[in-house]
Amino acid sequence: MTIAQSATTSFKVELLQAVHNFGPTSPNTFKVALYTAASNIGPTTTIYTSVNEVPNGNGYTTGGNTLVISVSPTSGNNTLGVPTAFVSFTNSTWTNATFTCRGALVYNSTQGNKSVAVLDFGSDKTVNNDTFQIIFPTPDANSAIVRIS
Repeated sequence: MTIAQSATTSFKVELLQAVHNFGPTSPNTFKVALYTAASNIGPTTTIYTSVNEVPNGNGYTTGGNTLVISVSPTSGNNTLGVPTAFVSFTNSTWTNATFTCRGALVYNSTQGNKSVAVLDFGSDKTVNNDTFQIIFPTPDANSAIVRIS
């Protein structure tokens, strides 16, 4: 199986359909779920699935963590001078965790669990009764987790 990092294709279409609301007024609820290497998530993933998600327990709850928007939709120029709109989330943390995961899915739980983006950690990440954290990139026009140029 494979995990392929990208904004999902359905998310791109749904942005044009005004499905996702990142705020600041009444934003949707976005979540991040963790997946094992057996998962097959990527650009064609349309909704959250529990198939090959990290099992419930040991510091993890299926469905993942609720994300907090750290930077509401805004814009700026990237290093190439291209105007870019972006939004970002605060880091997501699991404490007292014992599990192995390979990637994650960001999804919109308000809108029928529609997918937003797939994160590939590059290799299995194992935590043993410790803290596991997804550190989102710098929220700017060059690095934010969700960018439109």
